[in-house]
Amino acid sequence: MKFGIGLPHASYSPQRRVLLGAAVSLGLLAAGCASSPSAMAQPSYTISAGQIQEAMGQKFPRSYGFGGLMNLALSNPQIHLRPDRNRLNTVIAVAATGPLLQARSYLGMLDVDFSLRYEASDRTLRATDLHLNGLRMEGLNAQMEQMLQQYGSTLAQRSLQEVVLHQLTDKDLAMVNGLGLEPGKFTVTPKGLLVTLQNKAVP
Repeated sequence: MKFGIGLPHASYSPQRRVLLGAAVSLGLLAAGCASSPSAMAQPSYTISAGQIQEAMGQKFPRSYGFGGLMNLALSNPQIHLRPDRNRLNTVIAVAATGPLLQARSYLGMLDVDFSLRYEASDRTLRATDLHLNGLRMEGLNAQMEQMLQQYGSTLAQRSLQEVVLHQLTDKDLAMVNGLGLEPGKFTVTPKGLLVTLQNKAVP
């Protein structure tokens, strides 16, 4: 069961705007359950690609040093939906400098697929299960390119593993908490991330 919610313009964070929309959607869902009991079987809401993009963008730029030999600066992450794999993808601009590169600067990109998991302790959705598609730099010779690839997985882990892209609060989802629900299954669709709610796990 889907609901389209138009949120008023306000100075909320992207996570806050998503959650306010979810709270209203679920309030409508609960109000209609008397006439449609089956509607409560799998309540859900959608986080759009644009909202995920905005949340991810707030985590960058970031810069990482590697033993004083090289510095990799990451910026401008671009989010892509991968419904066929039920995963998300991000391509992040990379600028590499340092003694290892003979004091030159090189530009390239970090390409990573990932999933999301729900962390009940702080009610966040976090990036997990990372897969490095590649760290590609323009202008490097084959030997330097191969050497730089050794840093790709480390760079992906340091920059993306457990990055928070969404957070729930009691105030935002009071109706959900009252119904004893929490995020369960995540499905990537052409429109965004479909979050299906399930009964909270018993402590």
